[in-house]
Amino acid sequence: MDNADRAQELIDARLEQAMAARRAAGQMVPLQGRAICEDCEDPIPAERRARLPGVRTCVQCQADREKRQRGRW
Repeated sequence: MDNADRAQELIDARLEQAMAARRAAGQMVPLQGRAICEDCEDPIPAERRARLPGVRTCVQCQADREKRQRGRW
């Protein structure tokens, strides 16, 4: 085995470690997200936070963001 082969084995092992860490992180229970909308500062309903872990905006502000992204604003 030459140096290139050893280097490739090291790269493969590190890549597998990184992929395993990402898979393990994906299995963790995500946080419920913010309780207050980061745009309008109104409360985000608990049901929305439970259904969309990591949510940061209320329904109306999220709809407004999506309209702006589509260029309809």
